[in-house]
Amino acid sequence: MQERTGPVRLVASDMDGTIVGADNSISDRTVRAFRACLAAGIDVVFVTGRPPRWLDPLRERIGHEGTVICSNGAITYDLAQDRVLSTSLLPLEQMFSAAEVIRGLFPAVRFAAETVDGIHLEPGFADTGSAEILGSIVPRPLQDSLAGQTGVAKFLARTHDISPDEFLHRVAPAVADLVTTTHSAPSAPLLEMSRPGLNKAVTLAGYAAARGIAAAESVAFGDMPNDIQMLNWAGRGYAMASGHPAARAAADYTAPAFRDDGVAVVLERLLDARPAASEAGAR
Repeated sequence: MQERTGPVRLVASDMDGTIVGADNSISDRTVRAFRACLAAGIDVVFVTGRPPRWLDPLRERIGHEGTVICSNGAITYDLAQDRVLSTSLLPLEQMFSAAEVIRGLFPAVRFAAETVDGIHLEPGFADTGSAEILGSIVPRPLQDSLAGQTGVAKFLARTHDISPDEFLHRVAPAVADLVTTTHSAPSAPLLEMSRPGLNKAVTLAGYAAARGIAAAESVAFGDMPNDIQMLNWAGRGYAMASGHPAARAAADYTAPAFRDDGVAVVLERLLDARPAASEAGAR
């Protein structure tokens, strides 16, 4: 599809697989492109499935000091002040009801929950994943470790011997009345759940509206199913060429692959077009 031209006031970008590599790296070209957007007066917001404690690449590489929308829209975070601005949490009752349904479908499933303050793991959740997930956390039943909490930012379900897409296909309809379900792990059967109706686009739209920015003035980048609503909301939504087929099918535009600095390529093109667009509007 031919790219539309017009004013860009907001750039929203996913992190992992879009601008951040598996080693937490962000390329120099991508860093320059985001800094150029900020220098041009464009609002930049990162919209990620990560919790606030995993935002170091944005601080250390881009030097970002603005807002980050975390946990698939559940937490809005001020990176400069290291503080939570707002939350939209999944009530525990709904979370535990969803867990019962999922366990009925997949008896070997294991769960974890992200709160504003950290992660809570059931025994066995991290056994099939990275050992770094566990850290110093002592796994306990969620009924015990979440005592005193009113809700969670993100509810996670992990199983094995099934593809991530099939896991999502089986679970999402069964728990649709209780949670919003998506996934962002390319190969691990790991589902991410939040309160019904919540996704990245919902919180991003609120962020933009508070600043008087329309969807048509926004550009968004993402690569996985949890980015689809955000890509559809933005006036120009770019799925990475290296991204999930569902994201590519849903987006109006495709950015070059992650390994080719696809986000930077598009941003450079958009920034180059700004002077011409401004001059045309002044005539």
